[in-house]
Amino acid sequence: MVYAVLLIIFMDDVSGNVLKQWNKHHAIYMSNANLPCEMLDKEFCVCFVTLSPHAAPMELMGAMKESISWCSKAHKSGIVAWDCKEGEEVLLIPYGLFVAGDNPMQAEECSHAGLNCNYFCCTCHVGGTKQYKESETSYNSLFVPGLPQTPEETASTIEEHVQLSLASGVTEKIKTSTTSTGVHDTSTSSIIETLVELGKQLQNDEIKAILEKKLEDILQGRMVQDSINPLLGMEGITNIHMDTPTEILHTVLLGVVKYFWGQTAFLLEKSHLLDVFQSHLDSVDKDGLNAPSLNADYICWYRGSLIGKHFKSLAQVMPFLIYNLVSKAVLDAWTVIGELVVLIWHTEITIPKNILPH
Repeated sequence: MVYAVLLIIFMDDVSGNVLKQWNKHHAIYMSNANLPCEMLDKEFCVCFVTLSPHAAPMELMGAMKESISWCSKAHKSGIVAWDCKEGEEVLLIPYGLFVAGDNPMQAEECSHAGLNCNYFCCTCHVGGTKQYKESETSYNSLFVPGLPQTPEETASTIEEHVQLSLASGVTEKIKTSTTSTGVHDTSTSSIIETLVELGKQLQNDEIKAILEKKLEDILQGRMVQDSINPLLGMEGITNIHMDTPTEILHTVLLGVVKYFWGQTAFLLEKSHLLDVFQSHLDSVDKDGLNAPSLNADYICWYRGSLIGKHFKSLAQVMPFLIYNLVSKAVLDAWTVIGELVVLIWHTEITIPKNILPH
């Protein structure tokens, strides 16, 4: 028997020791997406791949790509394993299914500049200039998906940035291009920075020839296409922009729910109703919740320092606690938030924790 093994690839930065508060290491893990959902989060079902305090994230992803790509031994001849259930040898062929991670890491994996650029989505071309986004006629367009981004288009823009750097005085041009397109590739950023800094020191007519020679020395016989983000055009993961599912924790619980909770707590405190809210929270029936305790004292006292599990619980009960304490608009918003969180939990039955599919 030959089995396709679909891999969930996860990368994030972690603290490497306990002696310092934060000592960043980048780590890659993999999970077998063929496993039952309840097994995916088990520690023994998560495979450690690599970790480094020195290598850049995309360097690690390049090594990961080589290990499971079509040119590797795993794809050419498969991996022989023993099927203990059937009592026979089987052949396993790995494929990348999607790349999981938090929002900043997924932006880097898509060669995207993040939320601060005009086109702030790493999946589509939604957005525009500041004036466009703030205008009455265009604001609503921010809540509608834009044209999908493609790996080919992103790679072409990265190559344009490299070509731009082969001249003097291009710092602002590259910055403007990054802001307007949303494309920023960390794999080639060091190359571009080196060429831009060298270009500042050169003031003669041969500047382009000198910079082109410097680029050849940096690439060491490789093409520019070989030095950009290795996930653009990776086999299996055909479109990294679409194969980085939205992360629930920071997008919803630590995003929408967190900030709406902050505004609601401010309104309650301003109206001198926070004590009443705490009494409501302390007396609510917890039998129907998948939370051991709501801990009303902690939630109200440390209302500005709550974490994901608190917001997950609050989203379930807020409409019942504030129905006579706030305006109808605020109450309706919490009702919608509660429905959204329920839908997210429903999707978690069939997909890994903290991953929201398109």
